[in-house]
Parts: sequence; structure tokens; C-alpha cells
Amino acid sequence: MARQPVVAMQMYTLRNECDADYPGTLKAVAGIGYKAVQVSGLHKCTARGIKKAMDDLGLGSAGTHVGLEMLEKDFSAAVDMVKDLGTEWAIVPWLPEERRQGADGWRTLGRIMTEIGAKLKGAGLRLGYHNHSFEFQKFGGKYGYDILFESVDPKLVHNEIDTYWVQHGGESPVKYLRKFARHIQVTHFKDMGPGPDKPMVPVGEGILDWPNIIKACKDGGTEWICIEQDTCVPLQPIEAAKVSFENCRKWGLA
Repeated sequence: MARQPVVAMQMYTLRNECDADYPGTLKAVAGIGYKAVQVSGLHKCTARGIKKAMDDLGLGSAGTHVGLEMLEKDFSAAVDMVKDLGTEWAIVPWLPEERRQGADGWRTLGRIMTEIGAKLKGAGLRLGYHNHSFEFQKFGGKYGYDILFESVDPKLVHNEIDTYWVQHGGESPVKYLRKFARHIQVTHFKDMGPGPDKPMVPVGEGILDWPNIIKACKDGGTEWICIEQDTCVPLQPIEAAKVSFENCRKWGLA
């Protein structure tokens, strides 16, 4: 049976605002109506300080992005940060170019991610991977993304699909949400405007197939929908966040 995900704000959208005043930015997000956030960087705060501000506002935690390097080199600190933020999800948000060289590079990453996922499971946490569009380069007829997820233990490494970046890579977000159904508990909602520049626009203001994306998320078990917009011209980020939330509300998500 389709379930209702929780709409969260990915705080990377508001990174400059967070750098100036993280608690105040969280208050503005809650004021729009968001019920949860996904943290992307602590800025000048501590994880516990951010969590307290979230708790004071009644905001839930939809995971946090954690660099692969931190998970490899400072695992204990990464675990502490994730737990202090009150979430079970540690999600790798980016992959340096040197770590995605050819099919073997993606397979090696799959083995590394599985090892990290096993360690996180031992700590009571879960591992995810957030895509961009570079994963949709083909090697031997297969996308890097598919090679990666053929190389992981699916019980230990989950997908955090970003709808914009799948579209940007020339693929269908709906197709990939359905392909990895039940392995996507957190999904990034990000929209693309028309034209060759493929601008980022508030969710619901672009060309993505939102009715079918939403259905695929509900059918596939998405628990958290994270609204994100890396660049928000001409709107201010908080204004873009409000437009996205209001469109989600119109769709019955919020």
C-alpha cells in the first residue's frame, strides 16, 4: 500500500543563510510548514546544537550528508555526528572525479561502500548514496550508476535519488525510482526548467513528471522527500523553498 512520505528541506539550499544564522534559518523553514530537514554541513554550529534547535521547532531529521573521506578516515566522528543529529541516515553526497574512473572505479566504490555500510549497520546507522549526473556516463554499455549498485550489498547501501540530476543525465527519474523501489527511503525532489541550460527551478515549476514521480515514491517506500535547489536565481533561497513547499501541499504531500 502506498505510504505518505514526509516533506523535508535539504539545508544545502539555504547554506549561505545557515552560515549566517543556522537556528534562525531553521525557524524560517519551520515557519513555511516543513516538518523535517536534512542537514548538509554544520557551518558554525555543533551537531548537538543543530539538533536542539530542530527539537525546539518540532523538526524531524531526514538524514545528513557525510563525505566519503570522513567515513573512511574519521569514522567514529562521522557516527557521532549522525547520531547527534538524531538520524539513522549517513548519505554520501558527492564523489571526486578520481574515484569514478571507468567501470572498475565504480566497482571498487561499490566494495568500499558495502564495507562502510556494514560498519554503519554495526553502529545502528544506515548508508545512502546521492547521485549527480556524472553517474550516467556509460562504460561497456552500462551506466556508472548501475555498475555501482550492482556492486554493493543492497541491504547495506541504499539509493538517495536526486530527480533533477537523473533527468540532467538523460534518464527518467520515474524509471530509476521504480528500478530501485524499496531501496530508496530518502528522495531528493529537484526540478528542471525548460531550455538547453537546464536551470534549477522550484519543485513543481519545471518540466519533471511530478505525478508519476510522486506515485513511484509512494509505491516504492520513500519515507522522506527532501526539497533541494542548488541555485535559486531569481528568487531568494527561502522564497524558492516556500514555492516548492506550497506545490507539494497542492499535491497533498504536505
